[in-house]
Amino acid sequence: MNKTALRALLRERRALIAPESHGFIRPTGQGRRAPGLSQHQVDQLLHRTLGTYHRLESGNYPNPPTVLLRDVALLFDLDEQEWVSLCRYALLQDPPGPLHQSSGKEIPGFWQDAVDGIGHMAYVTDASWDLIAHNTAFASLFPDEQVPANTMRWMLLEPQGRRILTDWENAWAPWVLPQLRAALVARPEDETLRQIEKEVMEDPDTSDIYETGASLIHADGHERPILHSRKGQGWLSICAAQPMTAPGSRLFILVFRRGTERPRPRPPMLRAH
Repeated sequence: MNKTALRALLRERRALIAPESHGFIRPTGQGRRAPGLSQHQVDQLLHRTLGTYHRLESGNYPNPPTVLLRDVALLFDLDEQEWVSLCRYALLQDPPGPLHQSSGKEIPGFWQDAVDGIGHMAYVTDASWDLIAHNTAFASLFPDEQVPANTMRWMLLEPQGRRILTDWENAWAPWVLPQLRAALVARPEDETLRQIEKEVMEDPDTSDIYETGASLIHADGHERPILHSRKGQGWLSICAAQPMTAPGSRLFILVFRRGTERPRPRPPMLRAH
């Protein structure tokens, strides 16, 4: 627990909430004049024993339950980055999932400009793997430049995906399916992901792999074979990252190298000098 950072975050956010907005009357006589909700008022609003929030804000609540942190975050109207900070300060770990199920569904508009400025194939998906942004280099991967609406469904279930993703049974499906499982762990109520999982379980080509697949949760740094609609057979080096404002969203940069043989040697790991 980082007590100093935790106290600063909670005090700052608590001070922004007017007691009147939650039905409390600010005293007019002598007494407390600090802005925002009092610690006791937070306990009342969260239906917790008096003193619970004081323990949390003062740093005297070791390993506070995630449900308490989530309730505080929702009351204080934290955004997703502040939610991550709260869990890191209180528990020294990232949160088990997003604060809001609606998060990860949109990104700032300038991400399209950023993707357009990338020379390699590049695209951004939301937390449900729906395509949000892409550049023309990515569109050229597909016949007639018809990009898929959902890249997870395209990779796993659509016939075109299985043709373009060379050696789909061995080089793609066993590594993509665990990413679907990981996404559902973080967002168990996501209807798009649930529907894809349902279709995966009904498909004999994917159901067994899904049940016994590897534990991969991202593809960053992987190399996989692919059939480019214009450039022919080649290999992708996959670079993956996440827009910080949208937990669960993903930026993919795909470096294409023509040829049937896996590129050798692999570039060395980069380190600061």
